[in-house]
Amino acid sequence: MTQRKGEKPTISIQEHMAIDVCPGPIQPIKQISDYFPRYPRGLPPAAPHQARPPLSSALPATAAASSAAAAESEQPDEDRPERPCGGASASASASPLAARRDEEPDVEGYDSDDSTTLGTLDFSLLYDQENNALHCTINKAKGLKPMDYNGLSDPYVKLHLLPGASKANKLRTKTLHNTLNPVWSETLTYYGITDEDMVRKTLRISVCDEDKFRHNEFIGEMRIPLKKLKPNQTKNFNNCLEKQLPVNKTEDKSLEERGRIMISLKYNTQKSCLVVGIIRCAHLAAMDANGFSDPYVKTYLKPDENKKSKHKTAVKKKTLNPEFNEEFCYDIKYADLTKKTLEVTVWDYDIGKSNDFIGGVSLGINANGERLKHWFDCLKNKDKKIERWHTLTNELPGSLND
Repeated sequence: MTQRKGEKPTISIQEHMAIDVCPGPIQPIKQISDYFPRYPRGLPPAAPHQARPPLSSALPATAAASSAAAAESEQPDEDRPERPCGGASASASASPLAARRDEEPDVEGYDSDDSTTLGTLDFSLLYDQENNALHCTINKAKGLKPMDYNGLSDPYVKLHLLPGASKANKLRTKTLHNTLNPVWSETLTYYGITDEDMVRKTLRISVCDEDKFRHNEFIGEMRIPLKKLKPNQTKNFNNCLEKQLPVNKTEDKSLEERGRIMISLKYNTQKSCLVVGIIRCAHLAAMDANGFSDPYVKTYLKPDENKKSKHKTAVKKKTLNPEFNEEFCYDIKYADLTKKTLEVTVWDYDIGKSNDFIGGVSLGINANGERLKHWFDCLKNKDKKIERWHTLTNELPGSLND
């Protein structure tokens, strides 16, 4: 209902309920009317005894909404105004409240790592190009973030090579208990690291807190591209730890490796035989449920008409980085080596079922890259042992079966 100018305002139901029970006609209590002001619909409200600003600037959006909700909850549906109205006191009290709310931080979105020091780590890296080894010396950490209730931590350091982080290439230090400034002075070594790895791989160094009765907790990490290192030169680092960074899970599947194997070749002119040495493997794929393998190596010199060229190493239990140091001799004329191919396969030994194929590699005139170069170096350097690391592939060489 609209009200024309000059007409007396109608009495609301709130005013009828707040009545004076004195004898005589029912009169509304004036003080109650002050708390329920009536304004013409569509017109801006005016505060008593002072001019009011326009409605658009009277209240912030949040304060106006709260005032409207309070007013409408106390009025019946048929008697509610179309626009929320409020006194000057509501506007004055709501504005400082909104300002304080804007200044307070969002507790739910607050990340303690953004303003808390995670600590620093002192370490050094050395790429031994001749021996294809990466030596990582973990010296000490300082000012680590407390992770336990006693205000301390039980820190240890673990290393991964990216891409392809797995248990096969994980190394870790010992755990030091109840300290925020641990001193490890440990050297962890990756074997089978090639110049190609130094170009495309990154070393991930993580510091974690060990817990006996629950999962270990992450403290901080850093990542060092191996291309920053110069061969045979030690590089020292003292870097701040960072929050955990995501690992790219969409890596090219062609970069997946089954592991590395170190093979030595030597043609003995006195005995007229080829000596094949199986030295060690590194970063083998895990084939068992416990995250490890029980690897052994088989070698063939093909073509093998008499099927007598098979040799097998001993089985190394529960390891992904086995050392074999075994040699096998093949009686063969030097001139016939150009017609032969050496096939080397790595297997996981299982009891009661078929052994699992881990990876293989072929050396000979039909090979390419480092495998072909290794074969030719053996032919050119009689009576000299030539050692090389080779990457295992997941393709079974030839038609070999275990």
